[in-house]
Amino acid sequence: MIRLHGLKPYFLALLSAFLLLVAMPGSGGLWFLVFVGLTPLLFAIRNLSRRQVVSCSLLCGLSHYFFQMHWIINVLEQYGGLHISIAIAALVVLAFYMSLYLIFFSLGAQKLLQSESCFNGIWGLPILWVGLDWLRSWLFTGLPWMDLGYALAPIPQLIQLADITGHFGITFIVVLINVLIYHLLVNSIQSIGERDYEFKIVTHALPVCGLIIAVGIYSFMRWSSTREILVAEDGESIEVGIIQGNIDQNLKWDASLQRQTVDKYLLLTKHLFDNHSPEVIVWPETALPFYPTRSGYTDILKAAAEYYNVSIITGAPWFKVIDLDKKEIDYFNSSLLLDPSGAFAGLYFKSHLVPFGEYVPFKKFFPFMEPLVEAAGSFTAGSVENPLVYKNAKAGVLICFESIFPEIGRKWVLKGANYLVNLTNDAWYGKSSAPHHSLAMSVFRAVETRRNLVRSANTGISGIINPLGQMVEKSPLFEPWAAAGTIKLLDGQTFFVRFGYLFGPFCFLISLGLFLRLRKKI
Repeated sequence: MIRLHGLKPYFLALLSAFLLLVAMPGSGGLWFLVFVGLTPLLFAIRNLSRRQVVSCSLLCGLSHYFFQMHWIINVLEQYGGLHISIAIAALVVLAFYMSLYLIFFSLGAQKLLQSESCFNGIWGLPILWVGLDWLRSWLFTGLPWMDLGYALAPIPQLIQLADITGHFGITFIVVLINVLIYHLLVNSIQSIGERDYEFKIVTHALPVCGLIIAVGIYSFMRWSSTREILVAEDGESIEVGIIQGNIDQNLKWDASLQRQTVDKYLLLTKHLFDNHSPEVIVWPETALPFYPTRSGYTDILKAAAEYYNVSIITGAPWFKVIDLDKKEIDYFNSSLLLDPSGAFAGLYFKSHLVPFGEYVPFKKFFPFMEPLVEAAGSFTAGSVENPLVYKNAKAGVLICFESIFPEIGRKWVLKGANYLVNLTNDAWYGKSSAPHHSLAMSVFRAVETRRNLVRSANTGISGIINPLGQMVEKSPLFEPWAAAGTIKLLDGQTFFVRFGYLFGPFCFLISLGLFLRLRKKI
């Protein structure tokens, strides 16, 4: 048996935290390390006491999530108006919350690894990990930020399975490979007399290798077939333009600069028409820093749409009066479609709001967090209903934070969307890893639904992501930018859209079954 003493398990836990961090886009981008990043932690926890497993995995989680989400300090301090000590404390609390899932995984993983069943010790771990990831994706409104599978977003050839299982399936394979490597290393240093263990590992390694080969074959086939659809001359398509205004977040809501903001977007749009003829122009989240129905600048925008004979999809705040006498008004983070006649032809209210960013849940318990939403207002959630339609182009809109939730993209496809639009304002994050994280998660939404995804971000990263997960157009960060491209309008529903979205909850249910079997040992 392998026995670890002293501080060695904690060094291994820190090694896992580091390897998984630098595997992520924007934090190093060494994606291949994600396939071995969990292995040191598995070695660390195998023979520890329950209390040591908790402390070891907590150290790993706090280290990993603190640095992965360090940009939250900038958001809370610079834009939320909180003292830096409170901002750091908030990040620590969030990192602790994220670490709880790693602790539960480690406790379960230790028992599964010690189980006499090699099936539990190999297949049980990725099932448990994905089940916990799924739980985190909806508990307390959900925070599925940069699950392990997202590390592979820069290598789209490796993520084609997502149109069956979603990103959870890619995470499953990543964890499975980590576990297999762990067992092979353990087997290589087992005592010579433990031949039965060696036989079992080899026996169970073969199905794992078979699954990996099958996934590789499927990915190659889907890559080829999808590419054929994209390059085929038949099928409907539309030329879209993307504008990245690069408006300073500190100046964005300055009322005296509203005209300047509109003029900047219109100038970039004019430059786009010098070389292109887009039918739809996409501006970022809250590109209009005013209520469109109450501002004279809206007339300028309508005149531009008529002049260029183009539809404009843009973000803007919106409000509805519920009861004027009682001063009951609902405010929304919205996306609107302005058609070439200057009419509002479509409207979508963001359905998944950011807790403590666009609203404060349980305000009476968190009164000190109220400054976070003072600048933008306290929003009301909308719902996914009708796509924004211009001619035959039906846009399903993901506003900012919504791009990290596979379910929202899936709902839009079920509503008939034949392409996706992601409007976002990543200026909050500054020059950190967060814009790269946000982009990586958006890539999976395109592959899961096999839809082109048009991404317009205030400060970047903007571009077009095709259904293979490739960036067809890509902007730099923190620069004004405009580009255009032709995208296919694709119909049909992937297996993920119809059934594969259940892969995560299925793993969670299997995890509960494994837990019930091992409950007397935990």
